[in-house]
Amino acid sequence: MKELSLHILDIVHNSVSAGANLVQIIVNEDLAENNYDIQIRDNGKGMPDDIVKQVIDPFYTTRTTRKVGLGISLFKQNAEQAGGYLKIESELGKGTDVIVRFVHDNIDRPVMGDIAGVISMMVCGTPKADFIYSHSVSGSQFVFDSREVKEALGDVSVSSPEVVNYLKEFINSNLEELQIIK
Repeated sequence: MKELSLHILDIVHNSVSAGANLVQIIVNEDLAENNYDIQIRDNGKGMPDDIVKQVIDPFYTTRTTRKVGLGISLFKQNAEQAGGYLKIESELGKGTDVIVRFVHDNIDRPVMGDIAGVISMMVCGTPKADFIYSHSVSGSQFVFDSREVKEALGDVSVSSPEVVNYLKEFINSNLEELQIIK
């Protein structure tokens, strides 16, 4: 995958498949320390230690529709190529935490891509789950919480096409203020 947003989408899909109804996506760009961190935390069913060790293997998957699971292993490979790492912490019954670090200015760090499209698609495509997306750049922060959106919408469905477009524009305009999107 050439964009971080697609890696995030893959991990969030895994979270929702594991029964998570709250997924946090935390992106922290620390320019002073030259770190680009992504953390995806869920309250799904979690994994036992032996599965956590296997999940990075591209030839391990719990899916019955195919015999490989490349998402996490590709994310790990991209992080390592950009001077970073990927680690997974999980506890049965409590959820999973995927922590990824890149060297911020490493030429091999993939671009973020359309994170606003990914977040709006997740919110609208999975209305029973809630998502918190926070993105900070050297102390300035934007936080998006789908629970606030659902409360503001009242009886209007988050799956409405107008809502999808609005959310994408809203997220993009806030990321522009952080100078993430230029």
